[in-house]
Amino acid sequence: MTILGAMTGPQQQKLEAALTPFVEKTGIEVIYQGTEAFSTLLPVRVEAGNAPDIAMFPQPGLMADFAQKDLLVPLETVIDREDLTQAFSDDWLTLGTVNGKIYGIWYRASVKSLVWYNPQAFQAAGYTVPKTWNELVALSDQIVADGRVPWCLGIQSGDATGWVGTDWIEDIVLRTYGPEVYDQWVQHKIPFNSPPIKEAFEKFGQIALNPKYVVGGTIGIVNIPFGLSPNGLFTDPPECYLHRQASFISSFFPEGVVLGQNVDIFPLPPINEEFGLPILVGGDVVAMFNDTPQARQLMQYLASIQPHEISASMGGYISPHRGVSLEVYPDTVTRKQAEILLNADTIRFDGSDIMPGTVGTGAFWLGILNYIDGQDIDRVLVDINKSWPKQSTENEANR
Repeated sequence: MTILGAMTGPQQQKLEAALTPFVEKTGIEVIYQGTEAFSTLLPVRVEAGNAPDIAMFPQPGLMADFAQKDLLVPLETVIDREDLTQAFSDDWLTLGTVNGKIYGIWYRASVKSLVWYNPQAFQAAGYTVPKTWNELVALSDQIVADGRVPWCLGIQSGDATGWVGTDWIEDIVLRTYGPEVYDQWVQHKIPFNSPPIKEAFEKFGQIALNPKYVVGGTIGIVNIPFGLSPNGLFTDPPECYLHRQASFISSFFPEGVVLGQNVDIFPLPPINEEFGLPILVGGDVVAMFNDTPQARQLMQYLASIQPHEISASMGGYISPHRGVSLEVYPDTVTRKQAEILLNADTIRFDGSDIMPGTVGTGAFWLGILNYIDGQDIDRVLVDINKSWPKQSTENEANR
């Protein structure tokens, strides 16, 4: 039985460890194929009649595209509704629902609104954790004034290059204009070339396009792999002091980094205090293409608590399963992430992963690259907006 997903490297190892009890108990051989080209490879395979039995989508928008075409199996025919509601909150179930039917369950949650820093380097330099966006900018300016570079930022991710930047835009929209405008944008009720989205790009640009703010400048941003990007936090002297990235990034830290000792987190600070502290989340949603007894058994297993606790105990992972205890997480930093998720004033899913695939994992990614490359912001936003499929607004209303 085959699973296709976007998780590679350490994340793939966690998944394979979580699947081991299932393989040992059932004798079913499970072949996981991880690829950074997931969003381009999966549609090609499906069109060629070679769909995987199960897919793990980092983009629920792409999952919804397949569900709209009746290519996925509704999960309430596979897993009891009561088991689903016990395992996942309404928010998570809604994110896996298309046209009133649940097609996806969640294997992994990712808290995206995090800034990573080295507390030892902060203490040595006399820096304190900022509580507001203005304080974050002031800290960045102070680091520059001290002859240092505040930010490590690298977005290279193979065929998926661009998603790191879209996360920044989404976080800024959510913090500046709140969840209502954010939802309108994600559903295309306001266009990409509207003032709130332009302002978010410009705020991102104040950091990303400032050569004094970012290691390697814009050339470094587009060429440094996202997984290597935070390494500057741990050099002596530090190459940078701040890195905004989701919870999973700790799996990519170099040897010798100890969570809670030479790395810690704080939530990306609020911008408009009216909206409190919003948290952007991501995750991997699991859906079934081929209705086989083996695939059914695996989907039932993934809805149980066991694989979630196994992955959570390995670190660098947060489970969306409501049965997982905070005590399972192996370190204070990961527990802090789970608590941030629990205590957020507002939670919204990564917008680019909900948008239709042609937009969220296509034109939006490309637009980030074009903006960093110096293309006119108005042209960038108009081009992204043009990519929105005509039927998408109607489909969004049905999700």
